[in-house]
Amino acid sequence: MKVSVVGLGKLGSPLAAVLASKGHSVIGVDLNHANVSAINEGRGPIREPGLDDLIAANRQRLSATTDFVKAVHDTDLTIMVVPTPSEDNGFFSMQFALAAAVEVGRALRSKTGYHMVSLASTVMPGCTGGQLLPVLENASGKKCGPDFGLCYNPEFIALGSVIRDILNPDFILIGESDARAGQVLVDLYATVCQSKPRVCRMNFVNAELTKISVNTYVTTKISYANMLAEVCEKLPGADVDVVTGAMGLDERIGRKYLKGALGFGGPCFPRDNVAWSALARSVNVKPLIAEATDQINRHQAVRLAEKVCASLQPGASAAILGLSYKAGSNVIEQSPAIALARHLVERKTPLVVHDPEAMDFARIVLGPRVTYATSMEDAVKQADFVLMMTPWDEYKKLSPEHFRGRTRRPIILDCWRLLSAEAFKNVADIMVLGRTD
Repeated sequence: MKVSVVGLGKLGSPLAAVLASKGHSVIGVDLNHANVSAINEGRGPIREPGLDDLIAANRQRLSATTDFVKAVHDTDLTIMVVPTPSEDNGFFSMQFALAAAVEVGRALRSKTGYHMVSLASTVMPGCTGGQLLPVLENASGKKCGPDFGLCYNPEFIALGSVIRDILNPDFILIGESDARAGQVLVDLYATVCQSKPRVCRMNFVNAELTKISVNTYVTTKISYANMLAEVCEKLPGADVDVVTGAMGLDERIGRKYLKGALGFGGPCFPRDNVAWSALARSVNVKPLIAEATDQINRHQAVRLAEKVCASLQPGASAAILGLSYKAGSNVIEQSPAIALARHLVERKTPLVVHDPEAMDFARIVLGPRVTYATSMEDAVKQADFVLMMTPWDEYKKLSPEHFRGRTRRPIILDCWRLLSAEAFKNVADIMVLGRTD
């Protein structure tokens, strides 16, 4: 299939690379010349594991341009993967999606034959049919159905594992203008997905609701596990891992995202939860669960800061290992570690930080208020309290040797259970969230 991908950012460029790797002819479209040049030079415009190799291996089927007309005319399907940033009221903005739709529509005006358009960005319910479709029809002078198809087809991915997630989705969600349009995507995914996922086809608004509902349900599960962890810390003998391990065996609950650790972060989950609350209020429904989920999540940074400050002796310092919101990504947007760093700085706690990928971005938001370590070893030797906030593989190499000879016995808060408490018992105290010991 000949496919154009509009938007070569965090999702668009991996999607284009994956489609090309499966034998499709792909043209990427972006107004950012740097992104276009990167693709045409055989490298990824963003940092994502495996992306550079995938693009380099499929250059003969993958190119990029700033020319919407060329891209649309030379392909049969256009997938729009553009930003939908949050507005002040919590809703997702359609500014960039509608601007892209105007360009795609103008290109369609001079094209003969049927063309399929798909929107992959997260939008508010009602936007695909209520805003995007009229813009496409007005700009093209054509009608949705006989002249072109339109689908809402969001991806369920996480930064740091985008390529794997595209290849192995749990299910495919398609909101379709009509059966012909939806079938184009069904046929495409049949050639791409390795997991042979089920396909859910429905109208636009149900698909839009499904996308935001999936994400906000997951955030609720995370906040519940973190609330449970805090309760376990108050009850002698309680262990959140034991409790959630048993809970997850119930098929109604499941194990995924049921871990008493840190709050959720990143560019999707936090804003999706806020958008869901805004949507509910706009139709006079009280978003009590969504609001509680958000409050519990914001509380986690405060909770950790209080734990650190209560354990530190006067003049002692803390170190944060891991600043990105998850391993495999350099993104710090809504990162629990960044939120914690800000709280510790406010409490005037001497703080050193390290991350293998996100230091440049961290310097922008934290400024000179913290010390930036050159390595994991450099960070821990300066600290009396070490917080392992992001489970990067290199942090699993932290060993007792890094702490021998200290005048003060350090504390390690192992948020992701990376270390063996038994191995460190002679040199440091290991703390785990959700336990009383």
